[in-house]
Amino acid sequence: DSDMIELGEELTPKDTLKFKDIKKYSDRYTAAQKATNEKDALVVMKGTLFTMPLVAACFEFSFMGGSMGSVVGARFVRAVEQALQDHCPLVCFSSSGGARMQEALMSLMQMAKTSAALAKMQEAGLPYISVLTDPTMGGVSASLGMLGDINIAEPKALIGFAGPRVIEQTVREVLPS
Repeated sequence: DSDMIELGEELTPKDTLKFKDIKKYSDRYTAAQKATNEKDALVVMKGTLFTMPLVAACFEFSFMGGSMGSVVGARFVRAVEQALQDHCPLVCFSSSGGARMQEALMSLMQMAKTSAALAKMQEAGLPYISVLTDPTMGGVSASLGMLGDINIAEPKALIGFAGPRVIEQTVREVLPS
């Protein structure tokens, strides 16, 4: 639609911690950018739906497992700010493995940042609709994922804080089916 505008598209990840595991973080997000044609794991658009203004956010799981880092947090806050400015609803489609480990504490801070932004929407009496798809885990489920005025879950979606793989690695046991 011609009236759709992407918000926060100029924001891109930075490797401020110079994080490296098997690969450098900058190599990981550069590869994800090439593979998905996105700059990060959250795309935010403003536009209209049947002439009604609307802001929508959508996680791209193919971009580093839809992990939430500082760019995702900043884009989500922009979505909230735009919804407040336009006095309209915000809809978010979540699909995430959780916080982006390569950003450490900066990633975890996005939980508080996005939750605080959503509190402003609640104060303004504007609806936030959260659509949880498979999977929605970790810091995303523990913050913006579960804070909707209306939460809608995809049937049989894996939704929670820690998934079966993480639990099995932690307790060193196979979980029952």
